[in-house]
Amino acid sequence: MSQNTEQPTPEDIPVDTLADGPDADDAAGTAGDGSPEERIAALQLEVRKLKEDYLRALADGQNAKRMADKRIEDNSKYAVSNFAKELLSVADNLGRALLAATPDARKTDLVNTLAVGIEMTEKELASALGKYGVRKVDSLNQPFDPNYHQAVQEVEKTDVPTGTVVQVFQDAYVIAERLLRPAMVVVSRGGPKREPAPAAEAQAGVNHSV
Repeated sequence: MSQNTEQPTPEDIPVDTLADGPDADDAAGTAGDGSPEERIAALQLEVRKLKEDYLRALADGQNAKRMADKRIEDNSKYAVSNFAKELLSVADNLGRALLAATPDARKTDLVNTLAVGIEMTEKELASALGKYGVRKVDSLNQPFDPNYHQAVQEVEKTDVPTGTVVQVFQDAYVIAERLLRPAMVVVSRGGPKREPAPAAEAQAGVNHSV
């Protein structure tokens, strides 16, 4: 007996079989999405969520840019910190050399000429450091400030307020707003209590000319 190999045509497929296909489920789902008002409300909710996500991403991007700009600014300000710190010992030695050139010693032409040359070198070094934001902090006769000073000794002095810097072994320096090196100082004790200084006077110890 021969077998019939003819394929059925769409007209031969029962209607129930067509209704069970995958497209039927999609159509049924679309038909059951709810009323137009519900669909509009759902879309509005999705729009609000997307807007919030966008604003959050925008804020994160702005914060990242701000932090990157701050790092670039700090790198620009403090890139020479280590090099400047090494030069401070040169400034210290120049200052000590000038202290050794007493007025009596400078009566000699040779000593006076050397002292003048050292003074010029000291000023030139201070000017070069100042171009990079390096400034000396005046400490003598100023209130002790742990942000700038390191006390190496206390001495009894009743004629000045307690906590006054009465001797400086090593000057403090700052670069921009950051401490580069603290001052090594001697602090008084046993004197009258110091009155709180106004904010403007508290900043007066920073020497902007280095």
